[in-house]
Amino acid sequence: MAMSNEEILFPSDARSRSGADFRRPKPRGPIIDQDGREIRPETLGEQFQRFRFDFGHSSANPFGDLTREQRLARLEALAKLLDIAFILPGTKIRYGIDGIIRLIPVIGDLFATAFALWLVREARALGAPWHVTARMLGNVAVDGVVGMVPVAGDAFDVLFRANMRNVRLLRRWMDKQPR
Repeated sequence: MAMSNEEILFPSDARSRSGADFRRPKPRGPIIDQDGREIRPETLGEQFQRFRFDFGHSSANPFGDLTREQRLARLEALAKLLDIAFILPGTKIRYGIDGIIRLIPVIGDLFATAFALWLVREARALGAPWHVTARMLGNVAVDGVVGMVPVAGDAFDVLFRANMRNVRLLRRWMDKQPR
């Protein structure tokens, strides 16, 4: 017998209708959030009773309550890790995880491009206009296409630093915005 949508979405209601009532002890004591503060039961509402989570607007999302500056600082840290985290011994040439990942022939190029596209997506989520995101996508495209060339593409990727360029573009745009 297949389960109906109601039985899948609301298992407690389905159990009571099916006759399989499992006796669970009622929780005792205060309800505590992840920061250790007590939550009054009357503030929880109907959504809590039906076991629904909205990860985009709850405290379960670790990046949900960050300010724009904090989000930009996180993007800058990621761009530095991807592009300039390490120094080639004996030289002043900086490279990052992006340059190392791209050494794996096709899969590495795809993963590195995916990381760069995620930075563009985060910029769009910060409210960057179309002309800024278009330039960022252009940097990612140049980096991705030239990076596909076996050895010269890897050297180009280390020197071009598309992620750092994109974060710099985003930072310049954000500095012009009213606070």
